[in-house]
Amino acid sequence: MANSKPAQLHERLKQPGLVTAPGVYDMVSLRLADSFGFDALYMTGFGAVASHLGLPDAGLATYSDMVSRVGAMAKMARTPLIADGDTGYGGLLNVRHTVQGYELAGASAIQLEDQEFPKKCGHTPGRRVIPMADMVKKIKVAAEARQSKDFLIIARTDSRTTLGLDEALRRAEAYAKAGADILFVESPETEEEMRKIGASFDLPLLANMVEKGRTPVLSKADLEALGFKLAIFPVTALLAGVQAMTKVYQHFKSTGSSTSNPVDLYDFTDLTKLMGFEDVWEFDKRHAD
Repeated sequence: MANSKPAQLHERLKQPGLVTAPGVYDMVSLRLADSFGFDALYMTGFGAVASHLGLPDAGLATYSDMVSRVGAMAKMARTPLIADGDTGYGGLLNVRHTVQGYELAGASAIQLEDQEFPKKCGHTPGRRVIPMADMVKKIKVAAEARQSKDFLIIARTDSRTTLGLDEALRRAEAYAKAGADILFVESPETEEEMRKIGASFDLPLLANMVEKGRTPVLSKADLEALGFKLAIFPVTALLAGVQAMTKVYQHFKSTGSSTSNPVDLYDFTDLTKLMGFEDVWEFDKRHAD
């Protein structure tokens, strides 16, 4: 049976209103976010590399590392999954292989960026971009490589930080002409820059909302008013989880116990249900001696 989730996301982006895609970084966050009925989820490269490998998002994860995460998440999720594909993990042949692999793994969209390989997280310093013409070729190859046009190509440019907004807009326009479905100008630094991005293109635009990053974090209404169609929140849940775990571990260290724990805990029975134990219990009942 064909994967209907790419078509579901494609059609949703044609409808009014902002699509909010919270970040998921492991299978627990995937299961939890999937239960809320969002229009899309975003597999964050930063979070997936951190949780899967315990390493920084600095080009250390391979295609094999990431496509396995995409496959596990997309297979389990009912919600369309947008997946971070970094630079395509190499040259044009690698881009073709990556796009085909992500689509086959069940993603609904792949994000590709114009950084040099190995890449760096978009809100950290030291990013360098490849020539615009080279990225245009990558987007053309990506558009040709997919089996279905419902599988969306998100073209990201990281040129704003080092080359300025005008160059970022010029690149985004070129990537749109090359076949991108969604444009992602990374790291605008003011609302006025975001407004200029929103007024410059007809294609759906993605806003990357990173708390304490380079870009202002805005409300849904403000993002819609500025012309954005899709908002990803890649690390919000991860930041919340790490903050809560920090308090729990500090409490263990200082008291030696979980009594008087300062963090509200998710109910353990609810966690067993979230992780699918009810199916296990039902299976055991059906096959009991």
